[in-house]
Amino acid sequence: MLSSERTGPRASDQPIPAVMATMATMPAVNPRRRQRRCGERGRPGRNAGNVGHGGLPSGFPSLPAPDAERNGPARYPGRVPNHCRTLVMGILNVTADSFSDGGRFLDADAAVTHGLRLAAEGADIVDVGGESTRPGAERVDADVELARVVPVVRALVAHGVQVSVDTMRAEVAAAAAEAGASWINDVSGGLADPAMLSTVAKTGAGYIAMHWRAHSTTMQQHAVYADVVDDVARELGERRDAALAAGIDPGRLVLDPGVGFAKTADHNWELLQHLDAVEALGQPVLLGVSRKRFLGELLADADGPRPPADRDAATTALTVWAAERGLWGVRTHDVRGQRDAIAVIERLYS
Repeated sequence: MLSSERTGPRASDQPIPAVMATMATMPAVNPRRRQRRCGERGRPGRNAGNVGHGGLPSGFPSLPAPDAERNGPARYPGRVPNHCRTLVMGILNVTADSFSDGGRFLDADAAVTHGLRLAAEGADIVDVGGESTRPGAERVDADVELARVVPVVRALVAHGVQVSVDTMRAEVAAAAAEAGASWINDVSGGLADPAMLSTVAKTGAGYIAMHWRAHSTTMQQHAVYADVVDDVARELGERRDAALAAGIDPGRLVLDPGVGFAKTADHNWELLQHLDAVEALGQPVLLGVSRKRFLGELLADADGPRPPADRDAATTALTVWAAERGLWGVRTHDVRGQRDAIAVIERLYS
């Protein structure tokens, strides 16, 4: 059940099917909020030190040097960086069945090439995943996931790219950290594998915990809430507490509201409209909305939802909103477009 007292017109009820029209119902952003957040977090993690930017193959532009004056010490592995802008996490799906680009980067060489391209376009972190978590996706065996992600992680790290691994398995998290991954991006927030939180604590990697209720094959059956905002905030708060109890440093812990996971389109919009409930949990927030179906449904025409590849402009609208709020990061397929949008916001606030 959605809270009618808290929401205005829902996306599906509005006459203009555009993201900006929907976002007009969202609370105004106080620009001073960004100033308070700028650089307020950040602790050295394991192997602290600046990540190099050399070693890209011919044909790729060099990675930009960190802007120390604006961002402080940049890209330390396993930490929440000091930063004055919203970070960009580039999506690298080494999978056969991801909803947007499944199969394109299943080959390791193709995956590494694409990961380097994402980094060259400005990704602060490249998020490598070997198992699709789209609605309805079947799980792959652990050995398959390991074979997909570990060589790619190792190669990207060798080129000076900061890498996260998108996994729900402690075994994969440990192997990826050993290969040089500095972040573990766990869509289950530690619920899928009881060993995950303690494993991450031992590696010293940064940890991103997402709101989650069930695996992809059944998650939409769990899209039932008394109040989606209150329920998500409470359940994600429980994952925060579990992560901290397991020994994960609060300075290396990021939360993700899980847009699209066990949520309807209306749930997603209401959660975005009241994201302050997640921010109030006291940890940095990662927003993952890139090309997701609720955007395609908002922009649907007579032929049905807008295809994933044509949802980047809608994604950018939400990235602008996230940057204005001072969110820690956005996870995206379109790195260059999101970096450009964030650069405009940064200039406006400079």
